[in-house]
Amino acid sequence: LPARGAPTAARQNRTSRSWSPETVLVSLAFTLIFLVGTVGNGLVLAVLLRSGQMNAKKKTTNLFILNLCVADLCFIVFCVPFQATIYTLEQWVFGSFLCRAVHFFIFLTMYASVFTLATVSLDRYLAIRYPLRSRELRTPRNALASICCLWGLSLVFSGPYLSYYQQMDLNGSVVCIPVWGPRERQAMDVCTFLFGYLVPVFVLGLTYARTIRHLWRAVDPLEGASESRRAKRKVTKMIIIVAALFCLCWLPHHLVIMCMWFGHFPLNQTTYALRILSHLVAYANSCLNPIVYALVSKHFRKGFRKAFGCTLLRETALGRVQVAPAAPTVSTAEVASTEVSQIYEAERGQCSLEGGPFKTLLFPGISRGTLTQTA
Repeated sequence: LPARGAPTAARQNRTSRSWSPETVLVSLAFTLIFLVGTVGNGLVLAVLLRSGQMNAKKKTTNLFILNLCVADLCFIVFCVPFQATIYTLEQWVFGSFLCRAVHFFIFLTMYASVFTLATVSLDRYLAIRYPLRSRELRTPRNALASICCLWGLSLVFSGPYLSYYQQMDLNGSVVCIPVWGPRERQAMDVCTFLFGYLVPVFVLGLTYARTIRHLWRAVDPLEGASESRRAKRKVTKMIIIVAALFCLCWLPHHLVIMCMWFGHFPLNQTTYALRILSHLVAYANSCLNPIVYALVSKHFRKGFRKAFGCTLLRETALGRVQVAPAAPTVSTAEVASTEVSQIYEAERGQCSLEGGPFKTLLFPGISRGTLTQTA
């Protein structure tokens, strides 16, 4: 995010306050974002991979969710630790290569995450608006091709940042700052605003608005009014949260950047605090995505229990079989065989993912066939 590695005049004048209260608060905020983002995205990845959903026949949406989690997780891992040092250390200590590589990777994962969100919204719209005709288009092969295109576009848009930043010796301090001229930087920042925010927001708003419109009209009129209202309310709430959180989290950052170029944004303690806050809110979006898409859904919680609970069940079952006493009229082998068979059948019922939660992981009850069943 433009000029994030550049120390402002206010920052340079605070060398004697490197561990001031505000610096400690910022460090704690970065730590919290790192922990929540890593655990949240890692949990979603574990559920998707361990539950065997990547081997399912219909896995288009799951592939997009997996890609979104990978992009967000990489964003958290490669962005937050280095950004935290900028606000706690007096100079850049990671060398010239990482100065360019870190900022390049920040923008690479940012674009990948943004484009994935927009693609997921389009995928959901096609699945809901044209559930039959879109089957030939919404295949795993096409999903993988789309993901490759997303990362390719991300490389194109983030590539210039390999030369945008450079390590320099400024007044005796080693810093990682933008080295482009003002006009080039302005053009690059405007392009980032257009293709990294406005275009994805337009796609999100258009697809989700049309999705809501279709769902509002597609509810069976023969169903009870109260049940229809509950279904509409659930789906509408989920879709509004998905779109609004992205817009709200990234809006402050882009407003600050645009004000720096086209408005009045003096360098002082207040504007410095605003820039830090805008960065923290933008970074927090990668923590909120797993919560919005999965953790708040009962379908994800069910998938988590099936993915991780079955391991505990098998271990417990094996322990029970090993210590099972022999009955007076039945051999020990028969007891063990019977119990293993019962456990196997139980596991098949509890751990089976056929028609499981990830078919509607993003928006439970959103398809036309299951909408009227949403409570």
